[in-house]
Amino acid sequence: MVRIGPLASCAGRMGRVLPSWSVMGRVSTSIELFKSSWSVLRQDGELLVLPVLSALSSLLMIGLFAYPLWLSVSVQGDLTNASFQTTPVTYVLAALIYFVLAFVTIFFNSALVHAANQRMSGGDPTLGSALGGATSRLGRILPWALVSATVSHLIRTLQQRAGFLGGLLGFLGGLAWAAVTFLVLPILVLENVGPIDAVKRSAGLLRKAWGEGLAGHVGLGLVGFLAMLPFIAIGVLGAIVGSVAVTALALVLAVVGIVMVMIVMSALSVVYQTALYRFATNQVVPSFESSLMQQAFRPR
Repeated sequence: MVRIGPLASCAGRMGRVLPSWSVMGRVSTSIELFKSSWSVLRQDGELLVLPVLSALSSLLMIGLFAYPLWLSVSVQGDLTNASFQTTPVTYVLAALIYFVLAFVTIFFNSALVHAANQRMSGGDPTLGSALGGATSRLGRILPWALVSATVSHLIRTLQQRAGFLGGLLGFLGGLAWAAVTFLVLPILVLENVGPIDAVKRSAGLLRKAWGEGLAGHVGLGLVGFLAMLPFIAIGVLGAIVGSVAVTALALVLAVVGIVMVMIVMSALSVVYQTALYRFATNQVVPSFESSLMQQAFRPR
């Protein structure tokens, strides 16, 4: 197993990382990471149901909260000149749905982390074992959902209410938060620690390879975008044709295709995070070549 070197100074590290970003090299590595992640996921294809359940549950929660949110808004004036004003209840409900949606996403991603780790450990995960693994960690998932939702809400508020500077600071803050917490979910699921200790541990693992692990994550996003392009083209071409029937069919195919790509890439991203966690903690990572993981989590 290759040992990961310590972090030098941040400025020096960044100066050495940036030249390594060969476009073709990154695309090639990203494609290989996609293949390796897929080789893990395809052994348990039923686990693709998890991101579907996550999306459906989120839509259900939005639907359940939509009517109470509407009732909480104060409407003044008639139908032709109506004005809407939020009330304290509106903010409470908005914060609550923010937390609920964060919890739903984290719960199903935790189930996928548990399943991916079980497969990489030589086990044979099922949908039931994945959901059971996440359920058994509710005591850690719930507090993390609260922390995650709170930080995300503060960043979004800063972006919306503090002008250009606030938007810039919010964007940079969001990037920093995503980087520091990149491995929090595998740590929460696979180690007996709470949210705060998980963030500290994630940051500590990140220091071992500044930015490189995240590069692979971004690379998977690039692969996902490339996979969406044919469906986007179908939608655009269908709209250009002008026929109502052809346009409708093309748009349906485009939406279905894009949603399917998003579901698969969401699952693959969690598998990749789990693999990176195992590699960073010196565990065996089946289906991922050692040289490939070194490129994704390379010391500089």
